[in-house]
Amino acid sequence: MANFDIQMTVNGRQVSQSVSPHLRLLDFLREELHWTGSKEGCGAGECGSCSVFVDGVLMKSCLMPVAKAQDTIIETIEGLEEQGKLNVLQQAFQKTGASQCGYCIPGMMMAATAALRANPHAGREEIKERLGGNICRCTGYQKIFEATELARDVMNGTLPDDLLKQENDEGPFIGSNSFRIDTSSKVTGSLKYAGDMVMPQMLHMQVLRSPYPHAEILEINTSAAEAMAGVEAVVTCNDVHGIDGFGVFTDDQPVLTRGKVRYVGEAIAAVAAEDLVTAKEALKKIKVHYRQLPVITKPEDAIKTGATVIHEDVPDNIVMHIPIRKGNVEKAMAESDHVIEDTYYTQPVEHAYLEPEAGLAYLDADGTLVIQSPSQNITHHRHKLAKILDLPINRVRMIMSAVGGGFGGKEDMHYQGIMALAVLKCRRPIRYVFTREESIIASAKRHPFIIKYQLGLSRDGRIQASRIHMLSDAGAYNCSSEGVMRKAAILAAGPYAIENLIVDAVGVYTNNTPSGAMRTFGAMQSQFATECHLDLCAEKLKMDPVELRLMNFLKEGDETHTRQKLGSVSMLEVFNSALEIADWEAGISNSRGSTRSDLGNPGNRPPCTLGAREFPQETVSAGKPV
Repeated sequence: MANFDIQMTVNGRQVSQSVSPHLRLLDFLREELHWTGSKEGCGAGECGSCSVFVDGVLMKSCLMPVAKAQDTIIETIEGLEEQGKLNVLQQAFQKTGASQCGYCIPGMMMAATAALRANPHAGREEIKERLGGNICRCTGYQKIFEATELARDVMNGTLPDDLLKQENDEGPFIGSNSFRIDTSSKVTGSLKYAGDMVMPQMLHMQVLRSPYPHAEILEINTSAAEAMAGVEAVVTCNDVHGIDGFGVFTDDQPVLTRGKVRYVGEAIAAVAAEDLVTAKEALKKIKVHYRQLPVITKPEDAIKTGATVIHEDVPDNIVMHIPIRKGNVEKAMAESDHVIEDTYYTQPVEHAYLEPEAGLAYLDADGTLVIQSPSQNITHHRHKLAKILDLPINRVRMIMSAVGGGFGGKEDMHYQGIMALAVLKCRRPIRYVFTREESIIASAKRHPFIIKYQLGLSRDGRIQASRIHMLSDAGAYNCSSEGVMRKAAILAAGPYAIENLIVDAVGVYTNNTPSGAMRTFGAMQSQFATECHLDLCAEKLKMDPVELRLMNFLKEGDETHTRQKLGSVSMLEVFNSALEIADWEAGISNSRGSTRSDLGNPGNRPPCTLGAREFPQETVSAGKPV
């Protein structure tokens, strides 16, 4: 389709430009006008990071075709400053620490602005509801609500505006409310994330990914894609001149698949082109011939006799086995008054950071390869890239860009190697930004676990012995699985004194998406099983679950199941403080639920629905759109 001319006003500036009809308003603002404050998080109108005002109405710009913005007035976060200074709401976000990674903040600022324009006296619950279309993955929302309330009260004259100032500009800073140095750039939308960066002569990259979980690659034909106008380079495994492999513990994952694919979403080839449309079209012209192979999706199937082998050099599919032995478990179990066992399952978890994976790669004036990306492990990535590219380490430079949420998920080097190969091949800057769909299928997730838990207890509830078997799905590649299994094994018994214990933590390869680091990796899974099992034991023994735990806590001088002798132990003090804050009511486990008198009391905070609802028309100020 032919371009068409469009006119609009953006942040007070008249804009007249010829544009492609396929563009969304978000694309036009970011790529054509370079107003990059508005972010793309989900691309589906769910996260709110792209929120802007269109003729005064809050809109999700990722859902709006640019053609519908003809003759409109657009306001983005860059237009909120007042005479070059932070407005009250921006100052309030800065004061309260409402911006963490900052990626959601442009959309959150616009939603909060809309809330206060609609009702300058909005209460906490109304603010929650009006911000319900915006997602934050860092703050827990509390500081965002506090910032909006602070701005409301300052604008209404209820509070003085000097509350918006930093408490101490000169120090000492410990114990005072000091602004983060990057806060101003976050609340104005001026901070550049990797997906916001541009360079002259920059190319756009797209990656062809496997539709099959396990298949042999018989042939890859890239000739039709390479012949397309606007395509500068097509990259495959044949472009790797060094050691083709990366990972956190073992280099078992190729930069681009070599020989076969092991999960849906594995990278096969990449295209660098003058624009995204051309790059996407070129992917369709790459012909790949597959021979599908048997698939393993369940970790328990991976260790069966005769199971399909995922990696030829690991015939038993076992990534790592961490065994821990202490005492005489068999004897202690036989002497226990109660032996209670059950199995617990944890699922794979998507990190759901709002900023999708992205990067900008280029050669600097000295010919050094530079990659800017939100990598959480840049030193490790630099060393891996040098080996992959067969370059001296001083010819590779990694720059950590602003991270729009990571939570461990950006430790793995899933795409930086592909970008590096493409830059070296075409000698031009390249930017690559994942779609949300691509992020979900291609990037590592939290490890799912199957945990078989057995406890032997005395009649009064003292733990005599424990037998724990953990089976974890590493997915198609190792990534951080070895570290996760070690952490899970070390923390398997929780904060409890157990003299007799067996732990087996086993990670296995499957044809699922690789598993990687995620907040408290290994600890979350093992502690979930431990605490669930103690609750079950309390029910069986007709004990208060708190009493059961207090009786078995590790104390000063005790030895952990990994034979670490403990010095000071503050667990009891912490636990008792938590009980007091929670207003815990003692009782047998199976008498919980709606019968508890400490639930539903006045002062309990009602939940945020994270969904919009209508408010009476009279709450909206005249002439101010919602």
